[in-house]
Amino acid sequence: MENPEIIIRLTQDEALVLSDWLEQVQMTNLSRLVGDAAVWAPLHRIAGTLDKSLPGIFAADYAERLEAARSRLRPTLDDSVSDEEGADA
Repeated sequence: MENPEIIIRLTQDEALVLSDWLEQVQMTNLSRLVGDAAVWAPLHRIAGTLDKSLPGIFAADYAERLEAARSRLRPTLDDSVSDEEGADA
């Protein structure tokens, strides 16, 4: 059986936040976080793909763009309330 590729679709905000997180992970001692070295290859591939797809990571206002993306992705108070109400049903 062939090994077909898997496509993951992300919004620009999701990609920017994930790219930043992966960069932080790669700057740490990965062996502390990942017990199997085989996991590193896909992590590096994802990070590289994101880097090529996000020219904004080299922009002077990168920190502001990243924080804005994080803010848009964080659950709002309304989201938390509706999640709790759904759990009660």
